[in-house]
Amino acid sequence: MSEQGNSPKHAEATLETMRRVFTLPENERSTLSRLDREISENLLGFLKDRVVTGDIAPANLERDFQSTELPEHPLFVSEQVEFLLNKVVAQSVRTASPSFVGHMTSALPYFMFPLAKIMMTLNQNVVKIETSKAFTPLERQVIGILHRLIYEFDETFYDKWTQSFQQSLGVFCSGGTIANVTGLWAARNTVLGPRGDFPGVQRAGIAAALRHYGLDDIAILVSRRGHYSLRKTTDVLGLGHDQLHVVDINAKHQIDINALRQKIADLRRQRIGVMAIVGIAGATETGSVDPLDAMADVAQEIGAHFHVDAAWGGPTLFSSRYKHLLKGIERADSVTIDAHKQLYVPVGAGMVLFKNPEALCSIEHHANYIIRQGSRDIGKHTLEGTRPGMAMLVHSALHIIGKKGYELLIDLGIGKAGQFAKMIKATSDFEVVTEPQTNILTYRYVPAEARRILESGTDAAKAEANEILSELTESIQKEQRTAGKTFVSRTRLESARYGGKLLTVFRVVLANPLTTRQILSDILEEQRGYGEKLIHDGFLTRLAAIAT
Repeated sequence: MSEQGNSPKHAEATLETMRRVFTLPENERSTLSRLDREISENLLGFLKDRVVTGDIAPANLERDFQSTELPEHPLFVSEQVEFLLNKVVAQSVRTASPSFVGHMTSALPYFMFPLAKIMMTLNQNVVKIETSKAFTPLERQVIGILHRLIYEFDETFYDKWTQSFQQSLGVFCSGGTIANVTGLWAARNTVLGPRGDFPGVQRAGIAAALRHYGLDDIAILVSRRGHYSLRKTTDVLGLGHDQLHVVDINAKHQIDINALRQKIADLRRQRIGVMAIVGIAGATETGSVDPLDAMADVAQEIGAHFHVDAAWGGPTLFSSRYKHLLKGIERADSVTIDAHKQLYVPVGAGMVLFKNPEALCSIEHHANYIIRQGSRDIGKHTLEGTRPGMAMLVHSALHIIGKKGYELLIDLGIGKAGQFAKMIKATSDFEVVTEPQTNILTYRYVPAEARRILESGTDAAKAEANEILSELTESIQKEQRTAGKTFVSRTRLESARYGGKLLTVFRVVLANPLTTRQILSDILEEQRGYGEKLIHDGFLTRLAAIAT
């Protein structure tokens, strides 16, 4: 730095700039209002008719973010805003678009934006009551509301436990992954907990716990549709990926109960205990829901923790028409729900709820300066330390939308998925791969040339045609994503119809209430256009070779 840059005069000028950054002077409030208005107008203008703007390749996009040199002196806020609008906002994905139907991110209610400003301005840290005060009982109230949605205990139960500061009905997390980790962390510490003179796995570690309980290992069981966060969980908890045992599924992509029982018997012969069985209520890829009641029976029989990953499908409980799909969830020991999915709040709000208010005591931690023994600090029961007050947004959504509002949204999404499946079946060149159980379905483009092979070809010809169709589906999805008008995701799934072979398929998530039947029709038409072009550009020749 130059001698001038080190001068007292310059230091004082920099200090004054910092004061203005952290405390807005009265004479600049109109400037802030104007800036806020301009940002809002720009945000509404960008990506108005598209999911993304243009087809800038990620490698080219990265050039705007290559420099690691920090500016020597503070920038004007307006300069930074201009950079953000031109380089970040303009190249962001408009997840709120009704044509964005490929992932579990939807439009947000308009009231979230001013409420988010309140939350950010207060900047509460909910790890301890000294930095959250009213946010602590508010978070416990939200947990209680959703616990009641799942378990439906009586008023006396919630009067006793909702604001209990020694126990917890559940905790907020940054998302479903941490919620799943937390639920199964509590399961591990309970199943391998203190017994006799053994202090429990939390103190003694996994190896000592297995020796004490006479086991060679301990496992978590889940269907093939289990979320990838469960692999992270086995890693973090010291079980290892090999002890996440995947159970076969039926044609509806639900766990096969007979296969589950057989897996448990096989593990017992190997002296491997079952720590937890995980049911899926709204699988990420298919939206399918496991037979939770039957799974609860199995878990009860063997004394295993029953965890339900309802990150996506949990809010289905608001619907009188569809809540039966989750029958048995009330028997779960723990349940994951993501508020930033079908409760329509911004990203960063997951939860895990526990049937037993004492369950979280098994993972309790304390420190001298916060989360002290006997304190009201929520942080003693959370994996994460510092956390924002996202419960304020969930509380607002629950009260402004209400039970009937959520019921309408759930019914609308599931109904729309059924309508889209009928639209696909009415065509001659698309095929539904997984029927919607909730509001997610998968399908693919099957031109006439391929359909003939799949209907009357040899097994070898069918297998080859399916490989080509998988390549075609991937190419169509990439073309559609690059064009940026609409967005549908893709995945690979086993298909019972084709002997359990893996197929690449389109995946649609219909949670946005603004997505219309016309938009869905336009999506199919756009995919058909890309498909026809790709067929004539080379795929037709390959299919013709199989047919002959």
